[in-house]
Order: sequence, then structure tokens, then C-alpha cells
Amino acid sequence: MDSQLWYAVLIAAVAAERVAELVVSQRHVSWALANDGVETGRGHYPPMVALHTGLLAACLVEVLVGDRPFLAALGWPMLFLVVAAQGLRWWCIATLGRRWNTRVVVIPGLPLITGGPYRWLRHPNYVAVVIEGIALPLVHTAWMTALAFTVLNAVLLLRFRIPAEEQALASASA
Repeated sequence: MDSQLWYAVLIAAVAAERVAELVVSQRHVSWALANDGVETGRGHYPPMVALHTGLLAACLVEVLVGDRPFLAALGWPMLFLVVAAQGLRWWCIATLGRRWNTRVVVIPGLPLITGGPYRWLRHPNYVAVVIEGIALPLVHTAWMTALAFTVLNAVLLLRFRIPAEEQALASASA
């Protein structure tokens, strides 16, 4: 099997993982809302979904149309980082339990989670997103996708998502 086909299989696996996340997230959102959860930051959610969907599509398009090569010295370390990012993401999900979701929904009065990766980082899931956004395209040298996603994701996270989460967490604990 050629490297482009293997790469397409990797992208499909990541897409399947995203669907699994959305299923878990929806279950958790339903639970949170049923327990007086409050959702904030709805405006940035559709662009965030579009950006993450676009990452997967752009990875494939750039590799196929741009005829990007698989360079083992770059590809294998990047694949390791992709797998590590998935591990960190699911560690975050497991640590937050029912309180994890892809939206910004918090239940007022619950204390902040300070275990797992949250022991060291305020937003460890975004570390996973940043690593994956760089590494997944670079598994097959899709450098334009890595660059575009990184810039757009930085704007989305720094300008909209993290401030929305910080505001929600502050108001929930007040």
C-alpha cells in the first residue's frame, strides 16, 4: 500500500475518533444541561467545528493535489506526536468525566478539576489540539495545512475559546 493510502487511513481514523468525541460530548452536554449547566460562547463553536473538519480535509487535499511526499525522518516523529496528542486528549476527557464536552457548558458551584493533566496546565486539551494541528499534516509533509491551521487555531483559541471558558469558569465558581 502506498503512503498516500496509509495517510488517508490515518485521517479516517482521526475522523472516527472525532465522531466518538462528539458522541461523548453530546452525552455530557445533555447531562450538564439537565443539572443546571450553563452554556456560553456559542458563537465561536461553528467556526471551531469548521476549522477542525477543514484540517482533516485539507490534510488529504494537500497531500493528494500537492503530491506531498512521505519523508520518514519527519513523518514517523510526527505520527508519534499525533498518537501522544490523542492520549493527552483522552486523559483530559477521562479526568473531567461528565464535565468534559466540546462546547463551553459548566455547572455553577462545582469546583475546578485540579487532577490529571490539569494539575500542571490550565487548558491541557488545547496543548493536544495544537500538537495535533501541527503534527497530523506533517506526517505527510502537508506544511501549508499545518501552517494555516496553526494560525487560524491560535486566533480562535486565544481570541474566543479560552476567554469564553475562563469567563464561564469564573462565573460558575462565583
